[in-house]
Amino acid sequence: MKILPLIRPFFWPADRADLRFKIVLGFVALFISKIVTMAVPYFFKFVTDELTTPNALAQTDWGAIMPALMLTPMALLAGYAIARFGQVLFAQIRDVYFAEAGLHALRAIAFQTFGHMHAMSMRFHLERRMGGLSRTIDRGVKAIDTLVRMAFANIVPTILELALMVVALAYSFDWRYIVVIMATVVMYIWYTLFASEKRIAIRKVMNESDSEANSKAMDSLINFETVKYFNNEVLEANRFDKAMGAYERASVKTYVSLGWLNSWQTLIFTIGLVLCMGMTIEGIHSGKNTVGDMVMMNALMIQLWFPLNFLGFFYRELKQSTVDLEEMVNLLHKEPEIQDATNAQVLQVNKGAVKFENVMFHYEINRPILKHVSFEIPAGKTLAVVGSSGAGKSTLSRIMFRFYDIAGGNVSIDGQYIQQVTQDSLRANIGIVPQDTVLFNDTIRYNIAYGRIGASDSEIERAAQLAQIDEFIKKLPDGYDTQVGERGLKLSGGEKQRVAIARTLLKNPRILILDEATSALDTNTEREIQSALKLISKDRTTLVIAHRLSTIIDADQILVLEKGEIIERGTHAQLIEKQGAYAQMWEHQQESQHDGSVLDMQS
Repeated sequence: MKILPLIRPFFWPADRADLRFKIVLGFVALFISKIVTMAVPYFFKFVTDELTTPNALAQTDWGAIMPALMLTPMALLAGYAIARFGQVLFAQIRDVYFAEAGLHALRAIAFQTFGHMHAMSMRFHLERRMGGLSRTIDRGVKAIDTLVRMAFANIVPTILELALMVVALAYSFDWRYIVVIMATVVMYIWYTLFASEKRIAIRKVMNESDSEANSKAMDSLINFETVKYFNNEVLEANRFDKAMGAYERASVKTYVSLGWLNSWQTLIFTIGLVLCMGMTIEGIHSGKNTVGDMVMMNALMIQLWFPLNFLGFFYRELKQSTVDLEEMVNLLHKEPEIQDATNAQVLQVNKGAVKFENVMFHYEINRPILKHVSFEIPAGKTLAVVGSSGAGKSTLSRIMFRFYDIAGGNVSIDGQYIQQVTQDSLRANIGIVPQDTVLFNDTIRYNIAYGRIGASDSEIERAAQLAQIDEFIKKLPDGYDTQVGERGLKLSGGEKQRVAIARTLLKNPRILILDEATSALDTNTEREIQSALKLISKDRTTLVIAHRLSTIIDADQILVLEKGEIIERGTHAQLIEKQGAYAQMWEHQQESQHDGSVLDMQS
């Protein structure tokens, strides 16, 4: 009931009349193919009867229906051949028409799922393992593909074929055959449902083991450097093998249960087939049936076996696909934590003044991060925030981007509360250079252009020049088309930071956040990056989250954050004069820098 309303609009898209027309044509071809399919056993019967008793058909009702020319064995054989070919031809036409509609549905559902994942909050993604999430979506999309192919191309044809077969049996044989066949079908379906339900629990274990193994594999490969640092390749391989071992055991149970299921299904159907054939033989001895009837009965039963066998397969696949889809459907029904207000307006940034008023925030209700934080960044000015690790500095940037909603107070830009404007317009006006720059596994050009999709090559190169990385890029063999590798690992830390600066320059935001953008760099690289950062922050409202105090001496105002509270504020000179927490941090860093310089000279 969750799945059908979700996927139905994709099978019958309101904006694609051409697809709906093709679906109708597919159903027409489906009906014709099944009519022709039912003719095949009858031609088999006619050929057999004409060979055993020449001209016998002319004395029956069939002789009145078909011209005498068509009652010859060769003519009947030709009819059989045409029916066999038509059966396949119209089935292929059906599949061609249904294929486009099915693949369109698959693509549309995958697109919606992918978009929905990006709409989810940061909290959602931080609480999930990306490997498991990727596997869930992959299995869900494949399950929908299975349902699409089976529903359009198989389940509806199977039901139609079963209905036509019952009509044919009722016309050509007496009620006993109908009773035996219906009992066979009912027993077959009952056992299939019963056995398939038992296999669902095994399938769930398989999925959990598969997700666990995939998560461990991705986690290990993403952190391959750390694995090598500590010589833990064997440990990682064993962890992965342990998860795969659980998957192996569940898979073996699945195949064993499938073997039992297929065996009992075959036994049930064989009993029904033997009973029907036995009654036909009895009818031949009593003169009520012909040898052709026995041949037709065998052909009909064998023809019944394929759709009936498929119904069992379809039910198993349906139940397994339902298991696979369950988690994906739950994801699609999960509402994003951060949503635009009902009447959200587009943020209008004129000056770019930022104001925090008595802001309260927590990730968990019993662990407050920010406590009554208030400050203002005038338009075009720079405010720096310093403090120990865990003080809540980086949380400020996440709040400004509205990755999380605050628990109390207000945050505004040019007097507009960020909860009352659209997320798109808010994030379009804020740029960030993070401490850990992660690049896409693509070219340098692509990564810089990510700041403003559609930017021209000249604009990209101009941004690189301002970020002081243009000369380095042009010296590379492939220039701007150089691949940066997974997470940008082919570039050094300073090079990645310059790409990040170029990307932000291209975006050209009115408000800028520098989140410890140089704390992971060496002193020389830091000085070079600082000059680029000063350029990028010129005439922009800038929030600097700093680790090294030497980088924020020129800030218009500095806040000292400790355990979520502002304990000091002022310029660098004012805070040094106070001889408080900031002055102690400054003195400590100066001593560390001096000691490091002495060690360098001695070495």
